[in-house]
Amino acid sequence: MSTPNPTQGQDAVVAHDIVLRRGSRTAIDTSSFTIPSGQITAIIGPNGSGKSTLLHAIAGLLPVSDGDLTVLGRHPSAASMRTSGVSYVLQHTDIAAGTPLTVREAVAMARYPHLGLLRRPSAEDRRKVDDAMKLLEISSLAERHLTELSGGQRQRVYVAQGVAQDHDILLLDEPLTGLDLLSTKTIDAIIHEEPRHGCAVVLTTHDLEEAAAADHVLLTCGRVLAAGPPSEVLTSANLATAYGLGALHEIDERTPLLPTEHHEGHDHSGEHGPVSAD
Repeated sequence: MSTPNPTQGQDAVVAHDIVLRRGSRTAIDTSSFTIPSGQITAIIGPNGSGKSTLLHAIAGLLPVSDGDLTVLGRHPSAASMRTSGVSYVLQHTDIAAGTPLTVREAVAMARYPHLGLLRRPSAEDRRKVDDAMKLLEISSLAERHLTELSGGQRQRVYVAQGVAQDHDILLLDEPLTGLDLLSTKTIDAIIHEEPRHGCAVVLTTHDLEEAAAADHVLLTCGRVLAAGPPSEVLTSANLATAYGLGALHEIDERTPLLPTEHHEGHDHSGEHGPVSAD
């Protein structure tokens, strides 16, 4: 579903000593990291650790206070977000009660930046909307209004909108939190399918198992504490630092918290102990 990326093979995101502030509060202190193209990157950390703030900066919705951030070789900005190759699916999107917006219309909004002078969708626009709805298993809901949907159905609509937009990076803010089993499995399948089309997927999560199933991990605690493969980032020592557990547990910093092998098509239906995050 992504468009050809001229920077394919390079890092999708490069940050050098960036500082991100929300008002007077520093959300992410001086941090350097990269996010690879064509892979799944999980951002994990405790509540208020800056995970969503990083997504906002990558999307161009929050300016960098200091340092340098490039996304697909460019400096991100809100003005160019819709045509920047970055698609951002928020965790919560408010809809005013009574808004007469159908599922198809909501997904089709992803194509607005690409419409011609007459503002009429082309056959290609319609095909991309139909394909995204099919992928997220919401075609049968096409004429229903968003306010009539369950939370899981609505989340699938928003992910379909993100997929229907031309993109090389798909940003997902806690996409699997609090969903029914069908929605969880459907969205998880998309997360693992997108890199096969050359798209980088960057998601925030509160789930250590989900982070361990990614290709690349950023661990945050008011800064990016560690970045790299899950086996190198999700160690007991790093997690103790991020979550403030050092005083409670004896830590062997060489020992990963979870098995190091990568699990494609990760199944979230089993029980596990999530760690709370923002």
